Amino acid sequence: MYDYLLSEEYKKFKEEVREFVKTEVPPSLLKKMDNDEVQYPGEFIQALAKQNLIGIRFPKEYGGRGLNWEAEIIAEEEIGVLGSSLACLFSITSICGEAFHHFGTEDQKQRYLKPLCEGKKFCAEALTEPRGGSDFFGATCTAVKEGDNYILNGEKRFVVGAEGADFFLVYAKTNPNAPPHESLSLFVVDKSDAVESAYIYGLMGTRGGGAGRLVFKDCEVPKENIILGEGAGGKIFYQMMVPERLTTASGWIGFARACHRIATKYSTKRKAFGQTINRFEAVSFMVAENCTLLDAARAIVYNTARSIDAGAPPTLQRRLVSESKKFSTEACWKVINNTMQIMAGIGYTTVYPIERLLRDCRIGMIWTGTNEIMSLIIQHEWYKEFLSEKWLGRDIEQDAIAADHEEEKHYG
Repeated sequence: MYDYLLSEEYKKFKEEVREFVKTEVPPSLLKKMDNDEVQYPGEFIQALAKQNLIGIRFPKEYGGRGLNWEAEIIAEEEIGVLGSSLACLFSITSICGEAFHHFGTEDQKQRYLKPLCEGKKFCAEALTEPRGGSDFFGATCTAVKEGDNYILNGEKRFVVGAEGADFFLVYAKTNPNAPPHESLSLFVVDKSDAVESAYIYGLMGTRGGGAGRLVFKDCEVPKENIILGEGAGGKIFYQMMVPERLTTASGWIGFARACHRIATKYSTKRKAFGQTINRFEAVSFMVAENCTLLDAARAIVYNTARSIDAGAPPTLQRRLVSESKKFSTEACWKVINNTMQIMAGIGYTTVYPIERLLRDCRIGMIWTGTNEIMSLIIQHEWYKEFLSEKWLGRDIEQDAIAADHEEEKHYG
């Protein structure tokens, strides 16, 4: 649908990523990941880096391609065909790189962002703690300054890429007495004996992405590895939520699109009552709904990417990425469920990848902030925007027949 909106350069870029997905990722890797035989596919990241396909939004001097958000969502949708694990691992460079790109020192960019984009180092973002998911600012992980180091203690879990990462971006409390939004700081923590990493979860889906638990025990972090300074964790977190949520929104379109394609093809071959099942409205109307949902999801994600590229203010970016993540993940969940319904019993088996992608899809409504949190952000930013601006459009309240009866408008 949106190919007509793309420049020739970006159409070629899309084909470049699509060709990578088609030829460089063997089905055997996806099968081994889903069977938990592969816990971190480092070769996938290295293959992307070899073709200069990770960290594409970052400057060329750090190994990126100097592209924009429009390019990022194009790539993420194509990678999304492979499922949520590889889509997420692809996006980690974008997510973690965001912190270095916007807030890092030149030294931090050279030591971490550049090797990250070049596929020489792997990273992971440590956000969630056992006692807090959505309550991000309630983190209990601590970092106490001692001389030229910070001593880090605490635990993080559900860290995608924990198994294969060479370093972690870790939020920890540096001032427990400060207001919550000023109490956290972000540290670059290199893997060491003081960082215990364990792959302990049996996951419903999104397998093979190395999601694990991290435990920090008196872990020394050089003062040079704090990003932007003490108390800046909240500011960085809000910026990193842009790639966190927009990559999920665009990646999910990829594997929902793949499922839709399988079901469409299947419906033109499977026969019942003497004709192919696409002749029955019960089936063809679900195909129509899938088309509509996918086009709508792509439209909102594309609009968000273009708005960010055009310099939308941070508050609007927060609302748009939250809307994109909420709408896309819920729409794609519906698309994949429709797909399984069209294919019936065979779609529920491992003969087709539908059941795996259905399992993969479910996490989208939970991670990077639950969709309930997305609704909280959307309404908050909307009310703030609405109440701060003078309405310049038509006052449609005056179009009611009895609009002049002001005495009937009671507010409390």
